[in-house]
Amino acid sequence: MTEAEIVSRTRSYIKENFLYARPDFELDDEAGLLGLGIIDSMGVMELIEFIQTEFRIEIADDDITEDNLGTVAAISRYVVARAA
Repeated sequence: MTEAEIVSRTRSYIKENFLYARPDFELDDEAGLLGLGIIDSMGVMELIEFIQTEFRIEIADDDITEDNLGTVAAISRYVVARAA
């Protein structure tokens, strides 16, 4: 799976599950998901479940950081690195 496909699937998931009430919100790939209030702590857990299920990777507790999961682009980079 390419980074572009991961970005697309992740962006779609976030829009459908967290931005459904804000359909005109432009989600930039480098936008901070927590910082902009797109997701909260429960949303992080839902996002982790999505990533693990969708991309068939295991996310270690130590990997749950802003650097790995803070933006759509960071998620994509993390998934590519874990899948390699």
